[in-house]
Amino acid sequence: MVTLCNDPNCNLLANHKGKHQFVYKKAWKDHFTAEDINKIEKAGYCTPRGGAKGGYQNHVNRNSKVIIPYEKLSEVNLDNYKDGYVIRLFPSQYFVKKHTVNEEFINNSSVVVGENAFVLYRTYEDFENYPPLPAWQIRSILKYDKGKKEYCIPSKDRGGNMIDRGHYLLRISNSGTNKKQNKFEGPAQGIFAPEYADSDTNFLCQAVLAWLIIKTEGSPYNESDFEHLEAILKKHNLLDSPHFENDYILHNGKTTCPLCQKVILHSELNEMISFDDEEGLENSTDQVGSTRSTKVNLFHMVPLCYSSLENIPTQVSWGHATCNTRLGQRRCYSFNDLQSTEIEIEIVKGQEKRLLGYANATQNFIRSTNGDVWIRIAKGNE
Repeated sequence: MVTLCNDPNCNLLANHKGKHQFVYKKAWKDHFTAEDINKIEKAGYCTPRGGAKGGYQNHVNRNSKVIIPYEKLSEVNLDNYKDGYVIRLFPSQYFVKKHTVNEEFINNSSVVVGENAFVLYRTYEDFENYPPLPAWQIRSILKYDKGKKEYCIPSKDRGGNMIDRGHYLLRISNSGTNKKQNKFEGPAQGIFAPEYADSDTNFLCQAVLAWLIIKTEGSPYNESDFEHLEAILKKHNLLDSPHFENDYILHNGKTTCPLCQKVILHSELNEMISFDDEEGLENSTDQVGSTRSTKVNLFHMVPLCYSSLENIPTQVSWGHATCNTRLGQRRCYSFNDLQSTEIEIEIVKGQEKRLLGYANATQNFIRSTNGDVWIRIAKGNE
């Protein structure tokens, strides 16, 4: 029996030496294969959905500085971002005309370009119509110089003791209709905000995912080797949480895909995807080389968004890449979730009525008693 430190913010063994430590990945790394260790590490990274053209960092830890688009500012709780944030403005938002700042940003201490905000130029048209102010500088990263006791060492790396300086970023591509050069200046400013999780939350998500790897069909691991991981999950009320079975993250103790509810094989975690026998996706086989996706990937029960942080331990699982594609930016509902809505969907054939299943409140997700799923892919007129 493994006993952990009494400190609520420490996941080391009881009577450990040295400082307390919340993040302790050796709980699974000591026994996992290199492939599975890498699988868990990638789950703790941001995906490249933001793109370099938006000034986003990709494939870095979720506990990183985030970019908040100005138009999303009213949706977010800035206190959520413990690792900092920066507000992104487009030139047409910040300026009303050449060198004339929009009134809402004058004497506005909540959005200050050069301090907690930057302007992103993506087209030559914007660069010419709303050029940077004469005193502005391109964004840069400065590291701390211990000798000089100031931030003065230029860097492309956001790690360590550093600050951001400057006012604007250039991500201007040649459209192909002119002979102008691409302008790509200034370092990436942060991650896609919906992907954010603080360090402790990110660790617990990875711990859950590690446990679910152990629970896959054909897993090469012995659960008795992971007592420390089990103790961590138990300490944070995650080991015996009923949501695993209720949401079909586990079924009868085996890891399952929450959408199709099929048991996940350990071999699928690192095998490349195939679209064979995938209803509705047969014509996607030519994408295999370009997607380079494994059969099973990180699966979010609730879609990531700006208004709340959804990359949390009770909402992460493993799911099929094809199921992820089908689900898109929708919540994954279990049959119990839908049955509780009491919204019944029936098939009527003449005088005969048959219960098809149950729908969610917005009626864009239906699940039948046998696990079949229908998802609305387009919304018609009211």
